[in-house]
Amino acid sequence: MNAPLASVDTGTAEVEPFAVRLRTQTQAAHTRAENAGFMSNLMGGSGSIDDYVALMSQYAFIYEALERVGESFRSDAAGSLFVNDALLRRDAINADLTYFLGPQWRETITALPATEAYVRRLDTVAARSSAEYVAHHYLRYLGDLSGGQIIRVMVQRHYEIPDEGLNFLQFPLIPKPKPFKDNYRAALEEAGWSAEERDAFIGEVDVAYGLNFDLFTELGASRSE
Repeated sequence: MNAPLASVDTGTAEVEPFAVRLRTQTQAAHTRAENAGFMSNLMGGSGSIDDYVALMSQYAFIYEALERVGESFRSDAAGSLFVNDALLRRDAINADLTYFLGPQWRETITALPATEAYVRRLDTVAARSSAEYVAHHYLRYLGDLSGGQIIRVMVQRHYEIPDEGLNFLQFPLIPKPKPFKDNYRAALEEAGWSAEERDAFIGEVDVAYGLNFDLFTELGASRSE
């Protein structure tokens, strides 16, 4: 059973302080990851379908860990505000890699060292606090709902990938992303974390952006070999 996200009271500005602080303090790390050469090339049209498949292959390991770890927070007072089946991506990645690589795709992919480091970090934060886990949950899933939709348009335009290969970027259970994201941000404000846990949340978002940057850098290097 999915835990409902907190509702948004549009008549108040209660969400703003933490949301603004989060965005401001992590902007530099966000920009650095976003502008990594591999992603810039993929979005700019100088990449290839194989590059996109390589990215999805690494995401298979990362989202498996993200969602495996997330199960432990379904009964957590704060974590349960965010764990939601509508966001889960493992089946979508499975469908995409089956489309591109065939039903035996798991036997054909290998985790890069940067991906292995990412997975280890997810296991580490899961043992510490819901705030640090949700930092990774926030970065990945809200990014998928926001920038991911831009990525979908761009890869379809540049590489003519049909919808059958882009399940990862489709959220059929979230027909209106904006209200969902508003509710998610409201839940961030309402979660019962201490000031220290909120500091750790912001620090962990920075860490997560760094892990993504490392992954994109390593993907770029591996694809140019």
